[in-house]
Amino acid sequence: MNIQLIDRDKKRFLPLLLEADEQESMIDRYLSRGELFVLFDEKENPLAVAVVTKEGEGVYELKNLAVAAPFRRRGLGRIMVRFLIGRFRGGDVMLVGTGDSPVTLNFYKACGFRFSHVEKDFFVKNYDHPIFENGKLLRDMIYLSQKL
Repeated sequence: MNIQLIDRDKKRFLPLLLEADEQESMIDRYLSRGELFVLFDEKENPLAVAVVTKEGEGVYELKNLAVAAPFRRRGLGRIMVRFLIGRFRGGDVMLVGTGDSPVTLNFYKACGFRFSHVEKDFFVKNYDHPIFENGKLLRDMIYLSQKL
């Protein structure tokens, strides 16, 4: 397995990006300005993706992290997070925003992220349809942070 920075034709990974963010117009808001990393297997099949944007001096945000369905719960998400924390070391902080889903929040907390703040009604205001995660309607964006 290896992780590569993709700087051209990023939308070819759209099916995998949509696993973490189900509205293409939202992905379009950050994909062009973000750095796209893809974890490939030895046959060059994409197993996981991540997009990180620079939000200010020393502030980075993990906008999208997705693992292909057949490869979930094998540690690939953690591998990507560890890689990204190392890649952006020297900055001040890495943020990640997610819905109020215990599974996702616990994953990021296990990766070293801690609660930062809440953006009220983010999903209601920014998506053209209701967003559900693990059967729960998402309203607020929960931000977590980790020092770099």
